[in-house]
Parts: sequence; structure tokens; C-alpha cells
Amino acid sequence: MEFTLLWSALTGVAGLYLALWWMGRRDTRLCVRDLWEITVTAGVIGLAAGRLVAMLRGGVNPVAHPGDLLLVRAGVDTAAASAAALLSAAWLARADLREQLDALAPAALFGLAGWHAGCLFRDACLGTRSSLPWAWSQPGSPITRHPVELYAALLLAMAAWLLFRIRLRYPAPGLIAGLGLSAAGTVRLVTEPMRPTLFTGPVWWYAAAIVAGIAVAAWAMRHPKPTGSTGDVPPLQ
Repeated sequence: MEFTLLWSALTGVAGLYLALWWMGRRDTRLCVRDLWEITVTAGVIGLAAGRLVAMLRGGVNPVAHPGDLLLVRAGVDTAAASAAALLSAAWLARADLREQLDALAPAALFGLAGWHAGCLFRDACLGTRSSLPWAWSQPGSPITRHPVELYAALLLAMAAWLLFRIRLRYPAPGLIAGLGLSAAGTVRLVTEPMRPTLFTGPVWWYAAAIVAGIAVAAWAMRHPKPTGSTGDVPPLQ
């Protein structure tokens, strides 16, 4: 049995957990356990929804073949999985929605960075041709290529760190969640031209994420947290 996809997924999960742990040590208001439970539950729901949609689109009857739901390697509809995960996270965090999503956004981006870095396990990091010093080739091939998945991982990790710092300075509920959604779409969109086949990904979804994220962030900036509220963020350490 081939476990490379599993290792990539575990890299993303590990990145998510490490980000939550690191954030919790620097902002004692965060309840890392609650955030971890929300993300894991939303992730499982999203994965199940994405696999179900992939089965239906492939003509597989999930009622007649329920065991195929577990065959994640056979395909997962990423748009359905992402939408289901986001909606599930919003529902689970509904009691304190904007603040919880603000806390989750940097960790989620770091988890995505881990997933992209997991390309090293799958031997699937490379994109279009490149002569840059850090480009490399597939075994047996003289053509060097961009390590596009590692570009995405680095950009997402940088965005996660930056959003966490912004969150500590600007307590506008919903701001970080919006910027996080926009950052995820932006990273995927700007790295798309360096992928092996141009515009094979859900480009319109990336663009929609950017627009929706900016709209949420703009709304949050117009509705900042009142000065002196009990949830004021502590100063940077």
C-alpha cells in the first residue's frame, strides 16, 4: 500500500497543530483545544463531502458502494471539500464566530503550507521549466523545473505569520478571517502559471476567494471592536 498521500496530509495536520500551539503560547486568550476540535471536525466533514461529490461525479453510487467513501486516493472534489469545511467551521464557531475564525485563519494557512510542503513525500513539487539556481529535475530528466508547491508552502507560511501579527495589533473582528481567505486564494492564483498545465485548477474559485476575503476584511475595518471592550488583545510580546 502506498502512503505518500497520507504523509502529505499528516504534514498539513502537523503544521496546523504546531501553529495553534505557537499562537496559544503568545496569546493566552486562545483556547487551543477548542480551535483544534473545530478544525479537525470541519476537516473531516469537508473531506467526506469532497469524496462524496467526487463519487457522484464519477458515476459511483455511494449507497451501493459505501466503502468507496474511504478511498480518498480515488479522488476528492476540492471545491466541495473546501466549501463544506468552511461552512462546518463557521457553524461550530457560531457562538463567537468572527473572533474564532480570526484565530483559526493563521493556523489554517500554516496547515495548508504543510500540505503543499508534503509534495516532497509524493514527488509532486515541480511545475514548469526553470533555469533558476534552486530549480531541480525529476530523476532521469535533464529538464529543471520550478518547485512550485514549495513556493506555495513558503508564501502561505509567510502569510500565516503576518496575519497572526496583524491580529495582535488590530482587533477588528472578521479582519483576519477575511484576509486569510484572500491570502489563500491569492497564493494559489499567483502560483497557477508555474504549474505543469496552465489554469487546470479551479481558478474562478481562487478569484472568488480573493474578492470575498477582501469584502469581509473591508466590512470588518468599518466595524471595529469598541475601545475598552473586555476582549482587547494584549500587546505584542
